[in-house]
Amino acid sequence: MGMKKQRKEINMITDHPGRSLLLFALPMILGNLFQQFYNIIDSVVVGRFVGEEALASVGASFSITNVFIAIAVGGGIGSSVVVSQFLGAKQTGNMKTAISTTLINFLTIGVILGGLGLAFNDRILFLMNTPSNVFEQAAVYLSIYFIGLPFLFMYNVQAAVFQSLGDSKTPLYLLLFSSVLNIVLDLVFVTQFHKGVSGVAVATLIAQGLSAVLSFSVLIRRLKSYETTELFHIYDWKMTAHMMRVAIPSTLQQSIVHIGMLLVQSVVNGFGSAVMAGFAAGTRIESICIVPMLALGNAMSTYTAQNMGAKKTDRIKKGYGICCMMAAVFAVIICIIMEGFGEIFIRSFLNESSASEAFATGISYVHFISFFYIFIGLKAITDGLLRGAGDVVVFTAANLVNLAIRVSGAALFAPVIGVQAVWFAVPIGWTANYIISLIRYLTGKWERIHLIS
Repeated sequence: MGMKKQRKEINMITDHPGRSLLLFALPMILGNLFQQFYNIIDSVVVGRFVGEEALASVGASFSITNVFIAIAVGGGIGSSVVVSQFLGAKQTGNMKTAISTTLINFLTIGVILGGLGLAFNDRILFLMNTPSNVFEQAAVYLSIYFIGLPFLFMYNVQAAVFQSLGDSKTPLYLLLFSSVLNIVLDLVFVTQFHKGVSGVAVATLIAQGLSAVLSFSVLIRRLKSYETTELFHIYDWKMTAHMMRVAIPSTLQQSIVHIGMLLVQSVVNGFGSAVMAGFAAGTRIESICIVPMLALGNAMSTYTAQNMGAKKTDRIKKGYGICCMMAAVFAVIICIIMEGFGEIFIRSFLNESSASEAFATGISYVHFISFFYIFIGLKAITDGLLRGAGDVVVFTAANLVNLAIRVSGAALFAPVIGVQAVWFAVPIGWTANYIISLIRYLTGKWERIHLIS
């Protein structure tokens, strides 16, 4: 019965590689777009209805909140590699144990990190060189965000579990619900109750909380459809240690971009609130543009893991080539859109009273970076393959190189050539990351990794 359920979704072990990857990735792309969308709505609402300083305060918080999102997403994806390999090997008892153990682990982590965030909220903003005129509003936004961190962790980990089971549609439906609710609550709290930055933070908290609860109830019903004669444990310490081999590097890999943005944000903050607002708008648009690339990488991870469990490495190689071609197509489309309409997108984040420097900063960023999205696509897909195979050491090192290039480039050259140094380092980091991971893929050593027995 369990495998019949899997067949109704997408069978990554027997379906055509291109078809299975595309059909699996598309709902992930739409879902991730909506997740970014309801995060971005915070910026649009405060930028248009409150003002430039409010947008700068949310932008300063955004680089911090993204690190926690990356921890949740990366941990979920890393743990789901083990889930996918157990599913591919038809070990459904171990699969259920892995899922239950993952949920307990990340609920605990979410509670701990939320508490630490509340305790060190002001200290974090101070260390990031947050300007005094936006400090108080940024602190309010972050404190409410940290209260909802357990919900954020549970939703994102559960979404990764659904995807590991070959179901990328359920997370999409839940995000559609959450996005619409978040938009409505944003507008009500800001335009009707005049709550400003705190209003959009509370709206996001409510939307994420309801999504996490609904997701959990659907997942429990889904797991009951998988019959097994193997032992199932609610929690298994050995399974935790087993999954951490992939989950920790995957968390680091997912976090690299956002940790880099966090460190780079402190450089941007030194240029004042106008540049901060423009950069916040530009990075929000970037976060949308890279969604298809990251979704393809995550699809490649699940595809690789299931086929590794079924011992079909030739299918993995074929799927990898097809996935890279998909990334190239997306990159061209995104570049054309950004070059043609990037200025319109930037202006949607800022009101007419915003400084010209804010507009110039945002427009300059989106026009420059749009030519280089192919590199983050190739990087994400190659990293996804290595992660799905359980070959984590080299791609983790590659992502650390990426981080080092971004941070050092911003810190060393921004004082010399201006804030533009912050984005010049981005494609260099992506490309270096891709080349290192590609070399590892070409060695074929990933084929000999045995993550499960």
